Amino acid sequence: MSLDEDARWLEWVTKQFESIAGEDKEIDLEEFKTALKVKESFFAERFFALFDSDGSKTISLDELLEALDLLIHGSETDKLRFLFQVYDVDGMCLAYEIKHLHFFDICIVSPLGRSGSIDPDELRTVLKSCLRESAISLPEEKLDDLTLALFESADKDNSGSITFEELKAELENFPEVMENLTISAANWLKPPGLEQKKGRHTPRYLTPAYWHNNSRKLLFLCAYTCLNLLLFITAMLKNAEGGFWYMVAKGCGQCLNFNCTFVMVLMLRRCLTWLRATWVVRVLPLDQNILLHQMVGYAIVTFSTVHTTAHFMNFVHLSQNSSYSLWEHLFTTRPGIGWVQGSASLTGMVLQIMICLMVVCSSTFVRRSGHFEVFYWSHLSYVWVWALLVVHCANFWKWFVVPGVIFLLEKLVGVAVSHMGGLYIVEVNLLPSKVTHLVIKRPQFFHFKPGDYVYINIPDIAKYEWHPFTISSAPEQPDTLWLHIRSMGQWTNRLYEYFRQPDSQVVSTKRLSASLKDRRHQRRAQLSENHRFCNVKCFVDGPYGTPTRQIFASEHAVLIGAGIGITPFASILQSIIYRMRKQNCPNCSYSWCENIKDSEMKLRKVDFIWINRDQKSFEWFVSLLTKLEMDQADEEPEGRFLEMHMYMTSALSKNDMKAIGLQMALDLLAKKEKRDSITGLRTRTQPGRPEWGKVFQKVAEEKKGKVHVFYCGAPALAKLIKAQCEHFGFNFYKENF
Repeated sequence: MSLDEDARWLEWVTKQFESIAGEDKEIDLEEFKTALKVKESFFAERFFALFDSDGSKTISLDELLEALDLLIHGSETDKLRFLFQVYDVDGMCLAYEIKHLHFFDICIVSPLGRSGSIDPDELRTVLKSCLRESAISLPEEKLDDLTLALFESADKDNSGSITFEELKAELENFPEVMENLTISAANWLKPPGLEQKKGRHTPRYLTPAYWHNNSRKLLFLCAYTCLNLLLFITAMLKNAEGGFWYMVAKGCGQCLNFNCTFVMVLMLRRCLTWLRATWVVRVLPLDQNILLHQMVGYAIVTFSTVHTTAHFMNFVHLSQNSSYSLWEHLFTTRPGIGWVQGSASLTGMVLQIMICLMVVCSSTFVRRSGHFEVFYWSHLSYVWVWALLVVHCANFWKWFVVPGVIFLLEKLVGVAVSHMGGLYIVEVNLLPSKVTHLVIKRPQFFHFKPGDYVYINIPDIAKYEWHPFTISSAPEQPDTLWLHIRSMGQWTNRLYEYFRQPDSQVVSTKRLSASLKDRRHQRRAQLSENHRFCNVKCFVDGPYGTPTRQIFASEHAVLIGAGIGITPFASILQSIIYRMRKQNCPNCSYSWCENIKDSEMKLRKVDFIWINRDQKSFEWFVSLLTKLEMDQADEEPEGRFLEMHMYMTSALSKNDMKAIGLQMALDLLAKKEKRDSITGLRTRTQPGRPEWGKVFQKVAEEKKGKVHVFYCGAPALAKLIKAQCEHFGFNFYKENF
């Protein structure tokens, strides 16, 4: 932190102290926790004990500011000594009773210290607590290995104990840890809710980088807006004789004719998949068809509301100058308004209600709150909306006929494809975090590209529901099709529970083939109750293309998957294995990668980043990642075609005092065993979240060609990554459907 930030922080601490302290101008431990908003009692107790210089079990403002000033303006050694005193529970037990020991128990040479060193048992206890804090589960044998690795490295004189000087010297071997340790103490004590003041910056949407990276979408939206204005004005001028409100109603009506048709065009998935393979993808924002579909939907609600309001105001005017009342204009066919027996008013009101319900039921809070079926079934009312529009408006059919025929053909092709051949789920694997891995017998006619998705219907789960999921297997993989499905809604939860039932009720262990190979597979499967063979009927509609189809046409691709968002990249990474097959010389130990000739393959470098919340989630594709590492085992790190980066967000980062010892031990053991203790991969799992500025800076410095970033995961993280891509001039693609 800068000096200004330190000063602001001290000012904030003073105000917090004065607001909490009573008339005696002193605070006790509980008030201290409240003042600093410290959630972890261990650190609150340690800081309190160190600041309480007179042992009175209360802290005055002078004591607090004196201690903080020393930490902020003290030397590197002062700050390090404070850190070790925080951990030196034995040394402080004489002054204050510590009730919760969770972290690095370090005894140092200090006026308060007693033992001045730590032994292996103390270190093991500390590391075990650190593992719990980081939500990492390791066997006892691995904990012993971590303890031994850190202890042997730090105990320079082989005395059987580690002194403060030895541990300080060990820290110097980890520059990134030292950098975080020697910063201002304000970062150690600063509560999460206290935001730093930032200077004014140009809004992201006004920067040249944003306009450059979003040029296709912005130009398309500009053309879309101009077309709506043109339609609105033209319709108004043609109906000028009807008065202002009538003109507004007709203008909105003409825009509705266009938008109610265009919203369907944006969901012609087969046509869009075909167009993605043409030059059109470089002109139109095909990859953002879902976003544009949503925007057109909101435009329809707006135009329909204004259209209805304008007609209402016009009916008020007409009722004053005709024999029909306002009620008759709105709720009867007597005035004869409309081309089908005067039904325009009635159909218009029904349409207004249906459109509003469709938009509400497709809102994010409905789709993401476990009520996807509400969105699904309400959205199917589009058939009735189009039927009512044909009855409501005399000219709508002219706009609708061509796109409607194409839409109908797409649906008929989808039904035909989904029912061709017998599709069966032949294998199921229930993975951690309620992920269901389905293995489907792949029909011969089914061809797809890496990253594509399909709609699947399983009659045993829900007879009439179709849900989209990304294919996680490679196109080159014969016979089977993989889907990894996270349980987040009613249908996906029913799917997971369905395959958790006993074999006799759900899963048929009778194999499709009685070959010896199948029997071996069956015996291996029986070793795990979560891995089963079955024969469950299903239907698949697809495949449909996504932005990830452009990966192999990129020069430097950065693949970012958050949680189950790895599924499209699992397909891509497997395809890379097939395309860059490793060959071995039969006469010597020489091996090389044979790059299969592919006109689409322009990749020179791939950076794969997988972000998971917990340790178990890495088990989803650990075998695939291990295979990828083995294929590159003989290559130098700087020359590798594929570089992997794993992040575990629940693990405390290296700048957290509770994780320093653990992260040092993990680094040391990874170097010794050449394998990560968390995942078993060669790639070291990094704690916390990626620092995207540093990650993309490293990518930019490699100069492997034009960088394309592909992301699949939570929308909130997508915004952050997209902003960084705009800053570095990278192309950004987000998977959504």
